[in-house]
Amino acid sequence: QVQLVESGGGLVQPGGSLRLSCAASGSGSIFSFSIYRMIWYRQAPGKQRELVAHITSGGSTNYADSVKGRFTISRDNAKNTLHLQMNNLKPEDTAVYYCNAARIGTAISYWGQGTQVTVSS
Repeated sequence: QVQLVESGGGLVQPGGSLRLSCAASGSGSIFSFSIYRMIWYRQAPGKQRELVAHITSGGSTNYADSVKGRFTISRDNAKNTLHLQMNNLKPEDTAVYYCNAARIGTAISYWGQGTQVTVSS
C-alpha cells in the first residue's frame, strides 16, 4: 500500500505561482518510489478529471497542452517526493490537484486526497 499526501495548494492571483508537493510513503518495510510513474491530475468543478503532467522513474516528462511552458513536474526519488511548479497561473487552472502513483508494469495505482488550487483576483 502506498500513501500519497499533497500539499502546497492555496489561493493565488492570476499570473502568480504555486508549488505543489506530493509525499509518498509505503506501508511495507521496503518502499521503492522509483518503480512508480508519477502523475498530477486535476479536477475542476463540474468537469472530468484531467491529466496535467506525468513523469517517469527516469525523469522523462509529458504535459497537457494547456499547461506546457507554465508548469514543471519533477521528482526526487531519494526523498520520495513529487513536485509541480506552476507559474503564470490562470483562472482556468482552478481545480483540485491530485497526485497519482502508477506502479510500472501493472494496473496498480494510488491516489492522494487532493489539494485545492484557486486562481482568482
